[in-house]
Amino acid sequence: MHNMPYRLLFGFVLSLVLQFSLVLSNPPGLNIGFYQYTCPNAEVIVRDEMTKIISRVPSLAGPLLRMHFHDCFVNGCDGSILLDSTPGSPSEKESIPNLSLRGFGTIDRVKAKLEQACPGVVSCADILALVARDVVFLTKGPHWDVPTGRRDGTRSVKDDALNNLPPPFFDATRNLNQFFIPKGLDAKDQVVLLGGHTLGTSHCSSFASRLYNFSGTMMPDPTLDKYYVPRLKSKCQPGDKTTLVEMDPGSFRTFDTSYYRHIARGRALFTSDETLMLDPFTRDYVLRQAGIAGYPAEFFADFAASMVKMGNMQVLTGAQGEIRKHCAFVN
Repeated sequence: MHNMPYRLLFGFVLSLVLQFSLVLSNPPGLNIGFYQYTCPNAEVIVRDEMTKIISRVPSLAGPLLRMHFHDCFVNGCDGSILLDSTPGSPSEKESIPNLSLRGFGTIDRVKAKLEQACPGVVSCADILALVARDVVFLTKGPHWDVPTGRRDGTRSVKDDALNNLPPPFFDATRNLNQFFIPKGLDAKDQVVLLGGHTLGTSHCSSFASRLYNFSGTMMPDPTLDKYYVPRLKSKCQPGDKTTLVEMDPGSFRTFDTSYYRHIARGRALFTSDETLMLDPFTRDYVLRQAGIAGYPAEFFADFAASMVKMGNMQVLTGAQGEIRKHCAFVN
């Protein structure tokens, strides 16, 4: 073990810690290695597919991580984000916060591989959780054991997403009280999970008000770094709904602590992230991770723990729900 690379050694220790804590905290019916007898190669199949996909399209890592978050925050981690609309019943996919999501084809590809190996066994909800873990690991982030055993829901309603997903233009305190705490997540989970913005991009429309008309002033948000505003304006013209901007410039395809440095410098894109600096607890966490060296081991362990906690929210297990044959349709 003395010759084991730091990242692997850390992952090994983190795995042991999480396994011990999960034995005590997993919801009934959810456990590590759920498919060890019914589909023993399930996680290997997911990892192999994601390794191929991320090597070819690394920009999908952020959207796929975000997809798991958007699934879990809307009536629990039940794969409802994956369901297509039906006549007269628009699904969560049609909701404004989800219109920019990408990667549904990736989930379909992984599901098809699992159906070949083990028909009707692995849920789409579990696939989302495993894919989120794997894209983090494949972008140099932590690895953790994902408790599995989720079953798929059959309800997906457009308005549910709008009412349950924290908007980027709300301040952190409002989002915490309105969206995180009611779901059993606390201030630490919030500041840690928002660190996932180290991966991926955002449409200009998600933060344009901070550039051109903050709080109706027709001026930029004064908390935005004054040297950063012109750079963002050069990319995002008023009314631009298509341009993508890196959330963690220079490092948006690597899972690391650098996004916290952007927050500390007034260069976070979203009000929800920038206002983490207003609360003493979250400000301290941001500044600790924003230091010259940062504390990646702390952040990686915290992120893994918060992802497991989020992934346990309102899960369907046992005889609840179903195992979809195709993730976009109920059986």
